[in-house]
Amino acid sequence: MAFTSTIEYRISLGDGRWMTQGTFTTDTTGGDIETGLRNVESITLQHKGGSTVADKPSVNETIEPHTVKDGEKVTIVVTSGADGYWRATGWF
Repeated sequence: MAFTSTIEYRISLGDGRWMTQGTFTTDTTGGDIETGLRNVESITLQHKGGSTVADKPSVNETIEPHTVKDGEKVTIVVTSGADGYWRATGWF
């Protein structure tokens, strides 16, 4: 299975800003979330499911607002098998 992410929806916040939200599934310790945004301002991560997880998911890179990233991916680190939700804001 490795690491996969999906975009569930996107919504306009006005003035060119957008919010995208989705899920990630994993049987490894991290991967790249495809946000659909060219410029990621912020991202929030949350585990899903009823089991306790040893560590919170975290972003494994520096996100600098107003800096266009190469592509639309944000690399995260998670506990293996700990699926979750993500929400990102930024610009297309």
